[in-house]
Amino acid sequence: MCRGHPAWFLYVLNMVESSEDITAWMPPVPGIREVFHAHFTRHAYPSHTHDSWTLLIVDDGAVAYGLGRHQHGALRSLVTLLPPDVPHDGRPARVGGFRKRVLYLDRGLFDDSLIGAAVDSPGLRDPLLRVRVSQLHDVLARRTEPLAAESRLTLIEERLHQHLRSRVTAPAARQDPGMARRLRDLLDARLPQGVTLGEASRLLNAHPAHLVRVFGAAYGIPPHLYVTGRRVDQARRYLLAGHPVAETATMAGFFDQSHLTRHFKRMLGTTPARYARTGTPS
Repeated sequence: MCRGHPAWFLYVLNMVESSEDITAWMPPVPGIREVFHAHFTRHAYPSHTHDSWTLLIVDDGAVAYGLGRHQHGALRSLVTLLPPDVPHDGRPARVGGFRKRVLYLDRGLFDDSLIGAAVDSPGLRDPLLRVRVSQLHDVLARRTEPLAAESRLTLIEERLHQHLRSRVTAPAARQDPGMARRLRDLLDARLPQGVTLGEASRLLNAHPAHLVRVFGAAYGIPPHLYVTGRRVDQARRYLLAGHPVAETATMAGFFDQSHLTRHFKRMLGTTPARYARTGTPS
């Protein structure tokens, strides 16, 4: 009897019609080099390395891969973190292949001393982390909310650090109302052009994760949602003052009219155009 996949599996796998589907882009988000979404039915990666950290979630099927000298599986229930410089391969583990979403993260996000920990345990069973990574992909796919993506990434980075350092529980959010107020003032001052989390970190001399946590503790929402709400408030005033919707979107800090419309409708239950008409004398 041969080792590895049974003959019937290889036969069926080879008979499956190939349906490779790939999307990749470089988002304007510090720390993320590339976003990669793929559906592979038969493709098998040869052994290779990356110069970045590979953060992977599987949405359908499963991936079998070797890392270092051991075999692993990337499953839907796991978050997989592959370290730089360590050879790994990859192939479908089931008939029908797999769908995956990948982030290639800057090497500097994690110290090289943590590579060994990632090699030993690349698969992380953490439902909250799995949800956060999926939500980050959803935000990145819209390609219009870099601050939201940056905020989500910094919390993911913090949780990954905890796993790599074998921490069991996440630290509770620290109360720092003074810092939260300073961040709020900065966000207000930089509307509509916005400020990145990295810029805020440098200006306020505080770690990005600390900023996100203390802001949420003080105001009940993350910074990016606060900014979106403030921009919608400004858009309401511009619309009622008679500015066209497309012009309002730019003036309030949205990427374009569709970006404004999506958030406006989510918050107010109507479109900007309909809202503007309510202020028009009959």
